[in-house]
Amino acid sequence: MTGPHLSLAQIRNRLILTARMVLRQHRRGPDGRCPICRTPDCQVATAARDVLRAAEEPPQRSAGTEPEDPRQDG
Repeated sequence: MTGPHLSLAQIRNRLILTARMVLRQHRRGPDGRCPICRTPDCQVATAARDVLRAAEEPPQRSAGTEPEDPRQDG
């Protein structure tokens, strides 16, 4: 899977690629159902969309860190 030598950006990119692949595989057919799960509301596709949504959000600041003040000199 992912080794310790991968950066966080590389892991994020792999998650995005995997989620996109899952969405291609679980695309609804002409009858409105997922061809793999055979359900109209595919939970796998929903989870993949959630992963993509979370990956596209800007990174959250940790609650334990103070925001940097650009007016201060180092």
